Amino acid sequence: MKAHGLIIAAHGRQYLVEFSDGSTRLCFPRGKKSELACGDRVEVAATADGQGVIEKTGERSSLLYRSNEFRQKLIAANVSQILIVVATEPSFSDTLVTRCLVAADSQNIRPLIVLNKCDLTGRLPAAKESLAIYRSLGYSVIELSARNGADTLRPHLKGETSVLVGQSGMGKSTLLNALVPGANAATREISEALDTGKHTTTHARLYHLDAETHLIDSPGLQEFGLHHLDLHTLEAAFPEFGPHLGRCRFRDCHHDREPDCALRGALARGEIDPRRFECYQMLRTEVA
Repeated sequence: MKAHGLIIAAHGRQYLVEFSDGSTRLCFPRGKKSELACGDRVEVAATADGQGVIEKTGERSSLLYRSNEFRQKLIAANVSQILIVVATEPSFSDTLVTRCLVAADSQNIRPLIVLNKCDLTGRLPAAKESLAIYRSLGYSVIELSARNGADTLRPHLKGETSVLVGQSGMGKSTLLNALVPGANAATREISEALDTGKHTTTHARLYHLDAETHLIDSPGLQEFGLHHLDLHTLEAAFPEFGPHLGRCRFRDCHHDREPDCALRGALARGEIDPRRFECYQMLRTEVA
């Protein structure tokens, strides 16, 4: 007997699938290769041991993943919004924020930057200054304290399937627990089912806030490789480059040392932030 369900937790080659009646079943893919993610819609065939085999994956509206030169790591499927969680303390990586924004743009996923721990007022001005460049480019930034102001985020989640991403230590788990009462208990249950650690997020997990609003938690990131992108997609993900692309003297300009490079001219005139351009050059080397 086959049934359609939703992957609500993913760890390695083990997937917890939720069905329309609210029941769940531990499922495994056929074959050795697995390219499934939390948020995937799947068709499952029940097995005699009460588990299941994933026979088919539904069409995706988006797939957020990272990659290096050796492998890919799927994060979440069918999400409409990415919540990039940073904090006043500890300091966050500009480069990682930009990588997340580029990955989101490549999949047409709406980005929202969440500045957490705003109750640490001594560190707040420096954090806001670091995020000023993103605000100036039109990215939305929400400021809150997960411990007593997480509800500030709820209107931005309504009707969306959002994925939480961020470095370890940004307070992502505290934010999740404030938004989803009982998330800790649910995480423990999933950890036991998948035989993973119980005290840190070691796998992606989907929670229902209501019938139309869903939130996927993901493990803390220290890197976000983008080896799978091409140069055109990379350039298009930097909105400040738009007015200058196609205006270089050479069609195959690397925006490095070539004469009459439109991007470097805009950089010299202060129209492109040096930190952003440096990050672009790093990413270009990575994906070239």
